Amino acid sequence: MNIRYDFTGHVALVTGAASGMGLATAKAFAEAGAKVALADVNADSLQTAADALSASGHDVIALQCDVADDTQASTLIKRTVERYGRLDAAFNNAGIQSPAVETADVPVDVYDRIIAINLRGVWCCMKHELLQMRSQGSGAIVNCSSLGGLEGVPGRAAYHAAKHGVLGLTKSAALEYAARGIRVNAVCPGIIDTPMVSDMLTGEKDVMEEMMRNVPIKRLGQADEIAQAVLWLCSDASKFLIGQALAVDGGYTAR
Repeated sequence: MNIRYDFTGHVALVTGAASGMGLATAKAFAEAGAKVALADVNADSLQTAADALSASGHDVIALQCDVADDTQASTLIKRTVERYGRLDAAFNNAGIQSPAVETADVPVDVYDRIIAINLRGVWCCMKHELLQMRSQGSGAIVNCSSLGGLEGVPGRAAYHAAKHGVLGLTKSAALEYAARGIRVNAVCPGIIDTPMVSDMLTGEKDVMEEMMRNVPIKRLGQADEIAQAVLWLCSDASKFLIGQALAVDGGYTAR
């Protein structure tokens, strides 16, 4: 049973919102009364998601954005504020996975793409979100790291480098803005039932079966379980939480 939050009168932004954890979080914010800006690089899937939420009576806007592009990230925040007047909460979720391959065999272009989207993209969005929230004197940001931001897994060096970096960004920004009414935290999802993980379970069966053996709860996480964690981190229920990395991983990192 989901806890009900009240974000009436609030404006939320979610990146990577066309599917998976991003879509689940955008839906949760909308159902809690927030006006929601959905951002994704995939324009068609993004519009489909936004149309479905609009049809359910929610006030949402779809904004195509490549989060790794600083200009597009800036425009994303500006258009959100132009539409809704402010920005109260942001979930910087957009990211991609890397193929399971030894560190020495990672192609440079693959490494650069992973870092660009998973780390630079979080920084670009957070930078412009903070500029707006700083002018307001309030706001809450949740960055999406991963269990890969808390430990290592063979074959995932590039992905884990980016996700560790997200936690560094989160902690430093949290210290800078805590006294100015802005809270910055991170969520670290485990193995969640999303389209990305579904592709991994099919294409990298042996690797994923090994990882699943290390999940104490013995099941995949659900996207709405991450959404609930994000809403909690953006709510007043967690207002004394600053610069933390919340593992929502079925016990994987507790081993």
